[in-house]
Amino acid sequence: MSRTLMRAGAGLGVLGALAGAAAAYTARRLSGPTPAACRDETYIFTPFETNVPHEPLTFTARDGLALSGWWLPNPASQDVIIGCHGHRGKKADLLGIGSGLWRAGYNVLLFDFRGRGSSATSVCSLAYHEVADLLGAVDYARTRCPNAQIGVVGYSMGAAVALLAAADEPRIAAVVADSSFAVMRDVVNHAVASRRLPARAVVELADRWTERLYGYRFHSVRPIDQIAAIAPRPLLLIHGTADAMIPVEHAYQLHAATADAAELWIVPDAPHCGAYFVDRAAYVARVQRFFDHALRGQVVAAQT
Repeated sequence: MSRTLMRAGAGLGVLGALAGAAAAYTARRLSGPTPAACRDETYIFTPFETNVPHEPLTFTARDGLALSGWWLPNPASQDVIIGCHGHRGKKADLLGIGSGLWRAGYNVLLFDFRGRGSSATSVCSLAYHEVADLLGAVDYARTRCPNAQIGVVGYSMGAAVALLAAADEPRIAAVVADSSFAVMRDVVNHAVASRRLPARAVVELADRWTERLYGYRFHSVRPIDQIAAIAPRPLLLIHGTADAMIPVEHAYQLHAATADAAELWIVPDAPHCGAYFVDRAAYVARVQRFFDHALRGQVVAAQT
């Protein structure tokens, strides 16, 4: 064998090893255990900081896993809003919108997805296993308010979970999905390519690792294929044009898949899940108006 061929073979071997290592890292980042430092709740904010009464609670996902949450009670109401945080987030991330909707007169349930925050340690995923968590939250909300009109507001992965769960659970009466992806594989491919890695090879290997270690394939998570089943229930899609993690094209794809039945709010220059921070008061007001109309049949004039 010539030295040139030997060098070429060695080079391919190195590239293959690098692709394999990158794939294993990608699979672990998507679905592996959440680092202990990210789960530490010693110094997190709670509804105490927003002057909202709350009850710590535990309930079970549809597959029996124990989940941790906060119930923000409004005894005069039967309507419930459930909040879904992002991929490696926790319930405290939703204190802003949760407190705002509580002040609007809703019962609010914020909870940690499996393997995050104070919920039970578990295999995670990117909106696959977590659907059972949201469905468990719906079940719990119905025990607190048996006649509840239930709305869900989700962010990033939590938004994708909200879309997937609502497609199969008719008790979810309305959804706000902020910064959701349309197709899991596409957003993973985007993340890998943005790091100048060989996306096709890394994503394919990461997909196989994910199936082997975490029990699902990337093609199993495609909100775009199920979003139409939410109709005729109201749906609000929110996305920022400066989203570098999940490009705004995902919002347009999701909207098109509803045959334009969903309401679409594109926020100029907002980064990933950043629409809330562009104008907190305006954001809460718009989401409140959406739920007031969807759950209570109230027609509220838009504020200018």
